[in-house]
Parts: sequence; C-alpha cells; structure tokens
Amino acid sequence: MRIFFFGAGYSARAFARLIKDEAKQLDGTTRKVEDFPILEQAHIAPLLFDGVSAAPELPDRLARASHVIISVPPRETKDPCLALVAEALSRPDNQIRWIGYLSTVGVYGDYQGRWIDETAECITVSPRSLERLAAERAWMALANQYGLPLAILRLSGIYGPGRNAFINLERGTARRIIKPGQIFNRIHVDDIAGVLRFLSSTDKGGIFNVTDSEPAPAQDVVSFAAELMGVTPPPEIPFEQAEMTPMARSFYDENKRVSNKRLINLGYEFVYPDYRAAFLSMWRDKNW
Repeated sequence: MRIFFFGAGYSARAFARLIKDEAKQLDGTTRKVEDFPILEQAHIAPLLFDGVSAAPELPDRLARASHVIISVPPRETKDPCLALVAEALSRPDNQIRWIGYLSTVGVYGDYQGRWIDETAECITVSPRSLERLAAERAWMALANQYGLPLAILRLSGIYGPGRNAFINLERGTARRIIKPGQIFNRIHVDDIAGVLRFLSSTDKGGIFNVTDSEPAPAQDVVSFAAELMGVTPPPEIPFEQAEMTPMARSFYDENKRVSNKRLINLGYEFVYPDYRAAFLSMWRDKNW
C-alpha cells in the first residue's frame, strides 16, 4: 500500500502514524515548507501544494500511489485536488485503486435533532456545506469514470490530543453555551484513522458517517472534562447572550443525531464509542 495525502493535516497524520508499518510509502502535501518537520514526524514524505502550484515531483508520486486520501476543503465548489488526480488517473502507468474523501456531516443540514443515517437527504443551506456536497459529487463522477471505489467519510466534530475540552479548560477558553435541545456529533481522531484503515484495507467504497455513538450537548462534554480535571466548570451562558463569531454561531443553526450504524454493521469497532470513553482514556494516559 502506497498512500498519498492531499492535505496532511491533523486527521491524515493520525492515520499515517497508525498505518506506517503497513505502508510502503506515505506522501503528503502541505502549504508551507515550515510544516515539513511535522509531516516527517508522522512518517509522511512532504510535498508542497498550495491549491494552485504543486511541487514538480508531485504528479509522479501521486500516480505511483495505490490509495489517495483528500482532506483539502473545496474552494467555491471547485476542489483544487480534482484535476491533479484526474490527470494521474489518465496516465497508463498509474497505480491508484482507491480514493478516500474526507467530508462533513454538515452536508445533511438541519434535522431538528432527529436521528439520520447515510440515506438521509442532504438539505443543508450552509454555503460551506454546499461546497462540500458539490465536491463529493465531483469526486463521485471521477471515480465512476475510472471505475474506482470512492469512500466518502462524513466526519463529525473532530477532537483528540491537542484539540479537546481539557485544553480549553486549561487555557481558560472553555465555555458552556446552553441552547435547549441542541445536540452535536463528535469523533476522536483515532477513530478517523481507524475507519480509514478499515476501509482502505479492503478498498471499500460508499458513504460513511464517521461519528461516535452518542451525540450530546457540547456543555456536557465540558462539564465531564472539568470533573476529570477536578476544576470548576465555566458558568452556563444562554445561547442568545453568548458572544460568538458568525462561523461559531452557524454550527448552532443545525441540529441532528447522526448514526454510525453502517460502519458498525460492516464490522468496524470504535476505539471510543462515546466522549466519556475518550476523555477517560486521554486523562488516564496523559495524552490530551
């Protein structure tokens, strides 16, 4: 297995660390030379790609990959990686046999707290999520053109070491914003890595919700983390009174419970089936 990452960010690096002993080669892109050491620590050979200009060696390295994973966001309904992968697939010597696209559960839109699965209609009105949905469809068209399996991973809110409520409590930035009935989905980065390994190892295609089994109010997670740390949780703030950026406030416009049953029924066992298991583990192992 030779893996090429478009956008070797937080989730991609977690997968690289998990798969490093099984993969023959790990290549990945970053926008800045300054980030090369970060990728190299995750056993990824870095390449420059800023969404427009690519390193000269990128096309050959991409064409030699067996598995391509995209975690670069689209730009105004256009995916900057699509043309490069299409060019690689047009080469008679290309080795690509599976594509994984990291998307978001945001494409579903607002379901007023109801449970949904991968069969739910995507009713989002968010510009960001509409761009994601357009990118998903573009990747589907390309995969169909070349008869390749495409796995679309619709991710919920990502957390893990360095990105969690422990960090926010320690920095004094944690907040408990209360909007009655509001539910959020979340996923530990180790399970994103685990699902990528699970799907890529069998070249499985399709749409998959990558989220834990217990959607919960955001304030419950903060309270649980504070309890583990032995600190007083921040005061509750009514949603209407909370000072938030427009982007942060937009997350509260949608409310849904996203099911992960498809992955479970296929045989994937979540490392952290809920936030409590994850936070207990991070606190116990001191790797938060």
